[in-house]
Amino acid sequence: MSAIDRVVIAGCDAPLWLAAATIRQALAPAGVAVCAVELPSRLSVADCHATLPALEALHGRLGIDEAMLLRLTGGAFSLGQNVVDTTGAMPLFMIPSGSFGTRIEGQDFFAYWLKARSLGLNVALEHFSLAAAAARQGRILFPDDSTEAYGRSDYGYHLPAITYARCLKALAVHLGVEVLEARSVAAKRGERGIDALLLDDGRRVEGRLFIDAGSGLSIGRPRESWRESFPVDRILTATAPRLASVPAYAEIRLGEGGWTVLHPAAGHTHLLHAWSSTHRGDGEAVRDAEALGGLPLEEIDIRAADPGCLTEPWEGNCIAIGEAACAADPVHDVGLHVVQLGLVHLLACFPASAGFAAQRAEYNRVMRSALGRVRDFQSAFYIGNALPSPFWADARGARRSPELEHLLATFLARGEIAPFEDESFAPDSWRALLVGQGVSPVSWLPPIDRTAPEAIKAQFRAMLGFVRDQVLRQPTHDQLLDRIARGGPHRMAAAHQ
Repeated sequence: MSAIDRVVIAGCDAPLWLAAATIRQALAPAGVAVCAVELPSRLSVADCHATLPALEALHGRLGIDEAMLLRLTGGAFSLGQNVVDTTGAMPLFMIPSGSFGTRIEGQDFFAYWLKARSLGLNVALEHFSLAAAAARQGRILFPDDSTEAYGRSDYGYHLPAITYARCLKALAVHLGVEVLEARSVAAKRGERGIDALLLDDGRRVEGRLFIDAGSGLSIGRPRESWRESFPVDRILTATAPRLASVPAYAEIRLGEGGWTVLHPAAGHTHLLHAWSSTHRGDGEAVRDAEALGGLPLEEIDIRAADPGCLTEPWEGNCIAIGEAACAADPVHDVGLHVVQLGLVHLLACFPASAGFAAQRAEYNRVMRSALGRVRDFQSAFYIGNALPSPFWADARGARRSPELEHLLATFLARGEIAPFEDESFAPDSWRALLVGQGVSPVSWLPPIDRTAPEAIKAQFRAMLGFVRDQVLRQPTHDQLLDRIARGGPHRMAAAHQ
């Protein structure tokens, strides 16, 4: 059997270039060539990627300089998502990019917090999070040995999509990716799948393995709809002026007819508004977006949302990644996360030769599971809200998967997050999401009852003091962005000089 020595990726924007750079960087030592067929961009000026912390690690592997990336894109850091109910039905809460507290006598902190709250503790869960506390103070926390000993503290970015795609393209070219431009592509199919791509100008591009990163090669393949799990079917994006002080987090504002998220960046504020056409027309939704955003909007763009995923992302010798494989709900902005999941699992299953039925079956199994976990985390955003409007009533009544029902039942019983294979959201992210919506466990893990109440109080005081002291040592987000704009160092060691 012949070796897989050439991969052809067709698509556009960040999914294309992230895939091309990642596969080239990982497989060039094995002699694998990568050709990227670039199709016209689908982006508007308003589009912004609000990334999860895992992307920072991938950037590190690709050799991306963080400060230069933020300077070239006009991006910013993000320590999580702040959820605000503008109707007053729910208290605000944060989903930070990090963990809560540290272990006590070898047991998980969250169980102690649950017990203490039942005994009258009036300290919110987020006060025990380094990431949440820093975000509230307008500061950025880069992990070091002391904070790592306390618990996980990560960060993501808000990256304007057009400039981010340009940076990734430059990186892919630097890594040796061959680039071809086309307005459209068609597949020349044979017995084993795709033999070649036919470009609109007559060129023929051959390869052993093909990746659909937004080219349309996967259109028409069997697809599982998630329409019954999500209320949103319309999305508006827009730009707004840069905020005077750039928050170190995204803010999701809940309104009667839907929700709006603000993604602050160094150059602009990027806004996304989501709603259901059952309850709002486009004109009314624009007014909702303006009211919830509280800022003048420009570059308004409206499009449909149709969540769902392919039943088999890898068919024949063609693999769909990103939105070509899974169109997620807009909440939490998991688009690049879906791309990254596809790439990580593809590299784990990458075939050494043309006979790859086993690798294809394993990839499809893992991706169905991983994408299901993403769907469930997004679905959980809608289930516990207390808003009385028709949009949110529909959201509460949306379909839940059996896995999500099991997770909720386990959490309600005693605060545990049921472990699932291929889960990509940390237990504390689930806890922040559920507790923030008022989903309250009725008990906790019994082993913690052995710890004396005074010992727990002392540990809590020490944790709160550590969080306070560490956060006050950090530079502000505005200081970091200014330092980056001027070309200076931005990590903690430099920030304290």
